[in-house]
Amino acid sequence: MSLDRTQGSCVAIRTLSPSSISRCAHASASSDDATCGTPTWIGKGLTCVCFKRKGAYERICINLTPQQEERLRRLKHRMKVYFDGTRSDHQEALRALWSATYPGQELHGLISDQWKEMGWQGRDPSTDFRGAGFISLENLLFFAKTFSTSFQRLLQKQGGKRAAWEYPFAVAGVNITFMIMQMLDLDATKPRTFIRAVFLQMLSENEWAFDLLYCVAFVVMDKQWLERNATYMEFNDVLKSTRAQLEKELLMDDVLRIEEMPSYSLLC
Repeated sequence: MSLDRTQGSCVAIRTLSPSSISRCAHASASSDDATCGTPTWIGKGLTCVCFKRKGAYERICINLTPQQEERLRRLKHRMKVYFDGTRSDHQEALRALWSATYPGQELHGLISDQWKEMGWQGRDPSTDFRGAGFISLENLLFFAKTFSTSFQRLLQKQGGKRAAWEYPFAVAGVNITFMIMQMLDLDATKPRTFIRAVFLQMLSENEWAFDLLYCVAFVVMDKQWLERNATYMEFNDVLKSTRAQLEKELLMDDVLRIEEMPSYSLLC
């Protein structure tokens, strides 16, 4: 996320060393809403962040390191990139996804009936990226390369009792990317949930936190799909329950990294 030094940036964290925390002088202790006031800059890079106390959360001030700021900026930029079928790097990413998904199987073209095998709606997968942009392709490719066993299991609908009308794998992946983008709410001027704040802290630990969270979300979605004996018409309901499960795990006191989420163990 790009940080505007004239307006400040809102985040919240759960665990910090005492030396890195200072009280936010302009925060209103009586406010019931999560708000961010006008920040006070003390030296270079200090962002004043305010949050209503809830459980272990409270109004604090925290330094964002140049590395953290850069990671936020990169992620927000990724989320703004639309898929462009005329760009060679976007074309290569599509080819790379095909190769990672079907090793050794020749792709006849970027517009081909073969793409339907992966769960795209038509012959041209680029038309399905409109909702979430290029990052949804990057997420699928990251999943395929990093957790190939889980990726193939979900792609081939292995395990459990499957519905006659299953969710389309690739399109489901695009929807999961969009769901995570909404959940994290990184574009908001003022944070509306603690989820974004928790994630930003995780991003400081791992530059690929968003992609890892995507992989966790995909396996959680499939698990809930099977537990519900869901069919295609129930996909949105399953996606909502998947989001609720992710939020629950992200807010656990002992979860400070994506890899510490209980559902991360589903990946292989």
